[in-house]
Amino acid sequence: MNSSIKIHIIGCLVLGLSCGVWGNSVSKTCGFPAIYNFGDSNSDTGAGSAAFTGVHPPNGESFFGSLSGRGCDGRLIIDFIAEELKLPYLSAYLNSLGSNYRHGANFAVGGASIRRGGYSPFHLGLQIDQFKQFKYRVNVLYNQLSGNRTEQPFRSGLPRPGEFSRALYTFDTGQNDLYFGFNHTSDEQVRSSIPDIVDGFYQALQELYNEGARIFWIHNTGPIGCLPYSIIYYKSKQGNLTNLDANGCVKSQNEIAQEFNRQLKKQVFELKRNLPLAKLTYVDVYSVKYQLISGAKKQGFLSPMLFCCGSYYGYYVFCGTKVKVNGTVYGNPCKNPSQHVSWDGIHYSQAANLWIAKRILSGSFSDPPVPIGNACF
Repeated sequence: MNSSIKIHIIGCLVLGLSCGVWGNSVSKTCGFPAIYNFGDSNSDTGAGSAAFTGVHPPNGESFFGSLSGRGCDGRLIIDFIAEELKLPYLSAYLNSLGSNYRHGANFAVGGASIRRGGYSPFHLGLQIDQFKQFKYRVNVLYNQLSGNRTEQPFRSGLPRPGEFSRALYTFDTGQNDLYFGFNHTSDEQVRSSIPDIVDGFYQALQELYNEGARIFWIHNTGPIGCLPYSIIYYKSKQGNLTNLDANGCVKSQNEIAQEFNRQLKKQVFELKRNLPLAKLTYVDVYSVKYQLISGAKKQGFLSPMLFCCGSYYGYYVFCGTKVKVNGTVYGNPCKNPSQHVSWDGIHYSQAANLWIAKRILSGSFSDPPVPIGNACF
């Protein structure tokens, strides 16, 4: 057996990872015991619904068959991440009913941004503080209940203290920082705010690292200018189509999103230099989403400018509500959400999330180019 394989096996034993050797090849997976997720509605599995107003039907109809707390007809990318790693779907940290945190927790909240302010009070810094409290209380409770057999069922819903450093920490955030700026300031002001936004992200990861987090999976932000709501809002505000690209997306918003992603990637690589024990994977979700939007019809979807639930044309009807105007009912969902890229004009459908997940989880759009199951190496 060559020395590299010996070193690999020793490393697996030390870290408690799942590894195997066949002939001269090495098969290795990280065997993550848990996922801790941070972000906004793109990965919120119930926190926004618990903290504010509930997420109403038909959200959840395509998979869960009932309310799931997700702004989607079914599963989100974070759900497909959990499936890929053979872990349960994440319970929202803010959801007090039916939650189980044995294999992680979700701190993402709909509307959240990296910086304070914006659409939600649950900015990334607060989510990190909630994680720190969660970790502290887990350690206290676990130690208090140690050796008490009558409390074993209760302990089964808690993560093991020693597993925090071996867990996967996932991020999908930044979109609302830009989006709030587009809606309330100028494009120039949004662009100038990017260094401060990515600096806030840097500080958040530094805090998690100080808490023992080691493995990070970081999504950049998507093509905001391709969201149907962005296009509708832009047309109503500007009254012209001169700033739309060949796919009908708002060019200026996408250019700023790409600039955010460039600076975010730079900060991720700066973190790699400054956090010697960390493993950070930067995932180019923007490219995958734009690929889907530009080739939607070839992939079996309808026009990506269409959406399934709610309305922004003439009457603002949030998905899950209905309005009757002059005998016409607005708010009925479409019959085939799987044909739509967009679920409600802002969030992607389950079918689109699956399409995206299949491409990013393989590592094809990651730097370094590793599948998610190998993100610890």
